[in-house]
Amino acid sequence: MNNRAVTFGFPDQCYNRCGQLRKVGFELEFTGLSIADVGRTLRTVLGGTLREESVAESALSVDDLGEFRIELDWKYIKNKALEAEQKAPNQWLDLLSQSAALVVPIEIVCPPLPLDRLAVLAPMVSALREVGASGTEDSIIAAFGVHINAEAPRLDAPCLSSYLRAFSLLQWWLVDGYDINWTRKLSPYVDLYPEAYLNQLFSVENPTMEQLVNDYLVHNASRNRALDMLPLLAEIDADRINSVVDDDRVQARPAFHYRLPDCHIEKSDWSLADAWDSWLVVERLAGQKDMLDQLAATFLEMSRPLLGVSRSDWTEVMDQWHRDHL
Repeated sequence: MNNRAVTFGFPDQCYNRCGQLRKVGFELEFTGLSIADVGRTLRTVLGGTLREESVAESALSVDDLGEFRIELDWKYIKNKALEAEQKAPNQWLDLLSQSAALVVPIEIVCPPLPLDRLAVLAPMVSALREVGASGTEDSIIAAFGVHINAEAPRLDAPCLSSYLRAFSLLQWWLVDGYDINWTRKLSPYVDLYPEAYLNQLFSVENPTMEQLVNDYLVHNASRNRALDMLPLLAEIDADRINSVVDDDRVQARPAFHYRLPDCHIEKSDWSLADAWDSWLVVERLAGQKDMLDQLAATFLEMSRPLLGVSRSDWTEVMDQWHRDHL
């Protein structure tokens, strides 16, 4: 087992609007293990009480941390498994669950933890690796990844606008700089914001919340974005979001839903801190208002008629910013 120290860096804005340390929730997708294997492994590492809800879902409750959800990321089999538990156990469901674990991602949904508690997750990742968990590169179908739910410092338009602008300026660079696996780049699950949205976003320096929400929905009325803002916007205006997006998977919460990072759980030198580091780049730029304005103006100036902005040229601009400021 790799015993290297895992350190989760702190963002520049560490506190939420109530003056408390911001919280972060991680979701890991991987394969190679059964629901039962994962549950036993997490209980061994974290302690707590394991509750099996069906052959496709279980939960581990850990004192002082919260509830870790363990699920087969396959809506059909989860629903069928719940029906079976309500009637009578069916052996085929157990067999299907075991075989599905080889091709359908198992997902661990971790509870939101304060910034200073994130390191408690490192032993969990190492233990899962030791018993055979495999991540992004193990499947050309499922495009396994890590989702990061980072609590927003505030829920006002200036704050959300700064994060949207920061990510939008960085999105092409993040894909290249963190070498996102080709299976995930080709999948529909982590689409980048379209350039038409970037042009609109960068053209309005101080949008109202209404304009921010409306512009986002015009171009991004889908969960399948590398930075999915729908849960956060639903926290602010659920009626508006639900009137446009008919998807019961959109759950309101005061957090950015960052879906871009790969899950390399099979690699001994990888940890959740690596995925977190890519989000910290967004955090850093979001706090630099003058730089946001300067880069947004440069992006608009680099737009060519019919062709838009050269992705390779813009990636070089952001690479220079990264070298100069991080």
